[in-house]
Amino acid sequence: MKGDYQDLVDEISALLGAPATLENRDFRLIAFGAHDSDDDLAMDPVRTRSILTRQSTADVRSWFEGFGIARATGPVRIPAAPEAGVFRGRICLPVRYRGIVQGYVWLLDQEPGLPGPGAAALDAAMEVAQRIGVLLAEEAKAGADLSREFLAVLTAGRGWQQDMAVAALRVALGAGGDGLHAAVCVTPWPGEAPASVPGAAAVCVVPRRIGSGPGAAGPGTGAGPGPDTVGEPALAVLLRLRSTDALAPALAAVARLLPRAAEATGTDGKGAGGKAAGGGAGATAVTTATATARGVTAGVADPVRGLAELPAAWEQAVAAARAAAAQPRLGPVAQWSAIGPYRMLASLAADPVDDPAARTLLTPANRELARTAEVFLDCAGQAGRAAAALGIHRQTLYYRLGRVEQLTGLDLDEGEDRLLLHMALKAARLT
Repeated sequence: MKGDYQDLVDEISALLGAPATLENRDFRLIAFGAHDSDDDLAMDPVRTRSILTRQSTADVRSWFEGFGIARATGPVRIPAAPEAGVFRGRICLPVRYRGIVQGYVWLLDQEPGLPGPGAAALDAAMEVAQRIGVLLAEEAKAGADLSREFLAVLTAGRGWQQDMAVAALRVALGAGGDGLHAAVCVTPWPGEAPASVPGAAAVCVVPRRIGSGPGAAGPGTGAGPGPDTVGEPALAVLLRLRSTDALAPALAAVARLLPRAAEATGTDGKGAGGKAAGGGAGATAVTTATATARGVTAGVADPVRGLAELPAAWEQAVAAARAAAAQPRLGPVAQWSAIGPYRMLASLAADPVDDPAARTLLTPANRELARTAEVFLDCAGQAGRAAAALGIHRQTLYYRLGRVEQLTGLDLDEGEDRLLLHMALKAARLT
């Protein structure tokens, strides 16, 4: 397919009489025409970096996007800006498919005062850009076609089975498998996987097992679809990244998935079928706030390079999604790096908490006492802060804590007893 891109870029270069470059929507270089000019300005720092490193920086991307190229349907002229490393003006041809931007073709504009490409030539070049858009959209859709290989990695048991699954996915992804990725978990996800997700290398729907967290038929469980898989499934997405510190596009893509999941879930919590989940017309009518109200959350793992650490990254994504559901202040999209104690608790509390000390406290009849204890422990045992957070008098706080000690048999003056109760209360949120 890269040969097809190169041929189309060369065709645009010939139509407009200038070397062209093709980048995807994330400003990753796909193909570029030959630069045989003696003009030093033809290879300014921005274009040189794009070709040598095959990507542009986040600042460069933001600067160019400021000219509205992501919304444009025709050629966009961008003036030179030497202070930004753009010594020559650019002509940007947006590459779209069915109204969605897939990438950009870039050409150097003529110097001011010199005639540039005519309208007819630009129209012909835009027709070629449309053909590129079809190819890029088909390539994005191919990510969904890797659902079987992706699912095998997430559900294989540890050891040789997982190694074989990772190897198969690496072969299917080709050179892209060695790049930087982030694993994402969106739960619950009724229906089928969406036909395509912007920036995704692969997507699949992962079943949920009894007593597990969302999508927990994942790595390390050795579980896959079978008679013991029940409950709401999760959507797994393998997102391509430009760099470890450029997660914003990935987080934006995840946020766009939440309303689609909520639309399919419906107000009664029952799936409405795969049509809306796959991006049907009604999918945009549901906001992220509505998705949150319906209990739809997402978790994003730390970036990984290559696929060897993908199973562990999926566990991180599942843990982050569970934490977002347990603690609203973390969600609706939570990054594993930001969920604090839930990083450990999510792996320990796959099944409901049933510690004898906390069993009675966690019953519905003692909900207010449990909240009091949790806030007190969150405040590091500082009575003044806890009373203020709860909106009660200190004496009321002390009375409630005494009741907590009676019910649990724990001594809240002892560090290990505090730790046990704090862990039990936090883990209970995950069930």
